[in-house]
Amino acid sequence: MQRVMIIGGPGSGKSTLARALGQRLDLPVHHIDQLFWQPGWQEPEKGAFNERLRKLYLEERWIVEGNYGRTWPERVARADSLVFLDLPTPLRMWRITKRVLGSYGKVRPDMAPGCPEKLDWVFFHYAATYAGHSRPDALQALTSLPQSIQHHHLCSRAQVRGFLRALGATS
Repeated sequence: MQRVMIIGGPGSGKSTLARALGQRLDLPVHHIDQLFWQPGWQEPEKGAFNERLRKLYLEERWIVEGNYGRTWPERVARADSLVFLDLPTPLRMWRITKRVLGSYGKVRPDMAPGCPEKLDWVFFHYAATYAGHSRPDALQALTSLPQSIQHHHLCSRAQVRGFLRALGATS
């Protein structure tokens, strides 16, 4: 595992898993939200964002966590491993609620500077409906991966803990 792609629904634990894997595998961790968002929750110019990602993917070792489905083809082309965190919606929504309440007004370590945690109903709606609109894309991505990519479809907290234990990482 030298180039690891982590995807999953909002609140599934992508950032937490990325940090644990990065520590265990001694790989640099990159959060797509940090690369995408500009201060004040402003979206970047599309070309600049794509160029930042292209440069990152050319590196020999990385963990990149985040969805942004339009970035998957280039990421998959360079990844040697993919982890799909497919946790239940109620658990993910609970985690998001705890995150907002615990970090409100603060910039989380996995977020871009100048983008403090906020109550965002559009995001909550996206997270709540992820299973019906974005999850099918992730499942399709798993079925169409090149055979050279090791993939892990983790559907529970116990499976995530087992995955980390198998790698010798602590959760």
